[in-house]
Amino acid sequence: MKKSIVFMLFLFSSIGFAQDLLTKKNGEDISAKILEVDITEIKYKKFDDLNGPIFTILKSEVLLIRYENGTKDIFAGDEKIGRDIFLNDNPFAQGQSDALQYYKEYKAASTGTLITSLFSPFLGLVPAIVTSSTPPKEINLDYPNKTFLGNPEYVNGYTTKAKKIKQDKVWTNYAIGSGTWLVVATLLIVVFTSGF
Repeated sequence: MKKSIVFMLFLFSSIGFAQDLLTKKNGEDISAKILEVDITEIKYKKFDDLNGPIFTILKSEVLLIRYENGTKDIFAGDEKIGRDIFLNDNPFAQGQSDALQYYKEYKAASTGTLITSLFSPFLGLVPAIVTSSTPPKEINLDYPNKTFLGNPEYVNGYTTKAKKIKQDKVWTNYAIGSGTWLVVATLLIVVFTSGF
């Protein structure tokens, strides 16, 4: 009995994630399972009745389709604009904007620089120079949309901004570590020279 309940819960939860959303130009949303998108029509089943009839709608009535896997098709008139289009007409700027939002893998470089700088500003210079002069590794870039990687302008914008973010964080942590070291060293000198 318990196994069948667990199976039913699993089945219903997996079905809940398999819905597409069709948005008409009049603003109406239809929860659906898209079956086919052809030259002039879209065929779908209503999500709450997957065993029911197949519905057909003209593409000219549809603004966009958001698929269950996170991709989308956007339509203008009868023409499909494309899957995963850029938010603006400047892929370089979109790449920079995405890097600001998604690139977070600078933390190892900046933390290492901070810790080394706390021990000695001179030693801290080594990781600061090395890590800030190297671009982020491809694996650490955290691109939000892999389909954009086919656009060299987007990739250039993203990687350029990611490198700048990494440099800024590394040198900020170097300054914090070196400043902390200087304050502590000054306090120690004051304490020991005052005869304490």
